[in-house]
Amino acid sequence: MDWGTLVATVSGAVIAISGTVMADALRNRHDKDRTVEARRRTVYNEFIAAAGTCHARLRTLAQSPPDEPDPRALDTATRAALDEAEIYDARERLFIEASTTVAGAGQAMFERLRALRQTVATGAAHDSRAFHDAYHPYIGAVWHYRAAVREELDGRALVPADFGWSDWDGTDRCTLCAP
Repeated sequence: MDWGTLVATVSGAVIAISGTVMADALRNRHDKDRTVEARRRTVYNEFIAAAGTCHARLRTLAQSPPDEPDPRALDTATRAALDEAEIYDARERLFIEASTTVAGAGQAMFERLRALRQTVATGAAHDSRAFHDAYHPYIGAVWHYRAAVREELDGRALVPADFGWSDWDGTDRCTLCAP
């Protein structure tokens, strides 16, 4: 028996099987990475959409509050805005799926949204100083969230200068707040 042929055949088989196993492992890893990225992208979009829905409802309430004699009606309406937008559910999904950076930016945005809700609940009108004092930090947090998501998913960060702005919060473009 020629041992050289046997060793060459076995070596070739081991190399072929190893290559197949490695290619399969890389394909599985790539598929898993794409699945994780797709899930994150969906969760990130759901969270920003829920926050946007809530923000729009709060602005509407600040522009025309409910005509009810009960002083708690506005507080109830602002709380309902958060519930109806399903921001709490979206936030929980965000905490489960998001990277630490995006989850942190999302939590900061959520806290600013709640501060805006509390301001509107006190009766602050859309064009009041109190509303703008809560609104601009919220908008800044929204943009920081967007920038964190974009950095993670695309590797390209956004900066205010990309839009010709000096800051994310919009105070430089606000007719009430601009210096």
